[in-house]
This record gives sequence, C-alpha cells and structure tokens, in this order.
Amino acid sequence: MLSYQHGYHAGGKADVHKHAALAVIVDKLTQKPKPLSYMETHSGRGVYNLTAPEALKTGEAQGGILSLFAQAGPPLGHPYTRALDAARYAFGADFYPGSPLIARTLLRPGDHLHLMELHPQEHAALRRTLREDNVHIHKRDGFAGVLAISPPTPRRGLVLIDPSYEVKSEYVESAQFIIALHKKWPQAVILLWYPILWDERHEDMIDLLTDADLPQFQRREIHFPALKDSHALIGSGLIFINTPYGVDEALDEAEDLLAPLKTTACP
Repeated sequence: MLSYQHGYHAGGKADVHKHAALAVIVDKLTQKPKPLSYMETHSGRGVYNLTAPEALKTGEAQGGILSLFAQAGPPLGHPYTRALDAARYAFGADFYPGSPLIARTLLRPGDHLHLMELHPQEHAALRRTLREDNVHIHKRDGFAGVLAISPPTPRRGLVLIDPSYEVKSEYVESAQFIIALHKKWPQAVILLWYPILWDERHEDMIDLLTDADLPQFQRREIHFPALKDSHALIGSGLIFINTPYGVDEALDEAEDLLAPLKTTACP
C-alpha cells in the first residue's frame, strides 16, 4: 500500500521479533563461503529515526527496542546486536535499522541484495541509505518484482516478505506468492512476517501454506499483552520455508530476547 510508512512501527516488539530472526538466518547462511542473493518484497527506507514524530506518535519503539536497551539489552556478539551497533555507529544512537540495513550489515561484499519498494518517499530514502554496488533497489511491486528476477544468480539465497497487511487480501496474496516463488526458485530460504490480530485474519494464509506442504516449513509466534481491539496487534508471527539446518536453538535464543518485554512464545 502506498499509504503505509513503517516509521510509525519501527523498533516495536514485532520488529525485534522479525529482525532478530532475520539476523539469525542471514548469519547462518553466511557461514558457508558460497555467495548469496538476498531479496525483499517490501523494503521500506532502510533506517529509522526513533525520535521522529511518526515513532513518537505510536510509542512502539519505547515498548520494544528502547525498552530492551533500557534493561539487559541484546547480548554482545548476537548478529542482531551487531546490526544494531553498526546502525547506531553510522547514523546515531537514535536510529534503528530496517531489514535491508540489517541484511546489508551481515552480508558480504560478494552477496547481492535486491530490494523492492514502491512508495516514492520510502524508495528515495532507501536509495540514499544503501548505495553499495551489490545493492539493487527496484521501484516496483514487491511480489511481481521478486518473481520477475527469480531465480537469481547466485541461486542460493533468502527472501524476506513483509507487507503492510493494511488490506485483508494481503494475507492470502502473501501465501499465493510464496507458493509461486517456491515453484520458480525452490532453493530459496523464505521468511514471512505477519501480524496477529484479535480477528485472526492470518489463519487462511496459514492454512494455504500448510496445505502446500512446503519443505522445512516452520511457524513461530509470540504474543503481546493487549486490549481486546480488532485492530490491536496482539502478536507477531514468522513462517520459514527451507529453514536452514541447525538454526532452531538460535531462533529460540532470538525469541528469548523479547522476554524482558513481557511476550510469550507460542509453539
């Protein structure tokens, strides 16, 4: 959706959940010397000022990453911590990295990033933030763009899918996209983030993906304390396809980062 801007939600609990898991997967994939292709369907602007009016209006960062820093903070040496530290060093202590910057920080010069962003202001900001030769920024629909260039070279790679979900149909469209992408690029590790609301509108998407019988399928959810409001975010969900071998313990540890924020992991 062209009206959506992630600055209102940057650094919230859902971001911590999503980005910590993303960092774990990227870190695992880079442990082998073979190059990678990294893609995103909805990239955003790459980095966010947590003192900007958008962030202050919702206060989500205050209950998320800023609360985490005020307590124990993410552990030293964790790939998520490395990405956070790099962003704060490059942009300032008030800035939080979006997924493109987290991936760019953890990937290597020989890896390639293909980032889709259709929103004009977000696309322009992303181009200013990421200017490396191995970063390819596309102003186009994320689903169509990723499918158009799949399978890429190199074929070993990861796709992050993170729509706005402002329109209910985006849930089913995300599932349909994943099924189509897997057919075109069966080697791809796929990571899907989705919000959990009181009305459980994500369940049709889950059913479609479960019925598709995709390889190394894994679903992880955490729940937040929230008022019973149909529009309230009460949890954060992740689906993994082709989950890399040996990451379960690291993903458990990534979820443990959220324990100080009073969240509950669900099987």
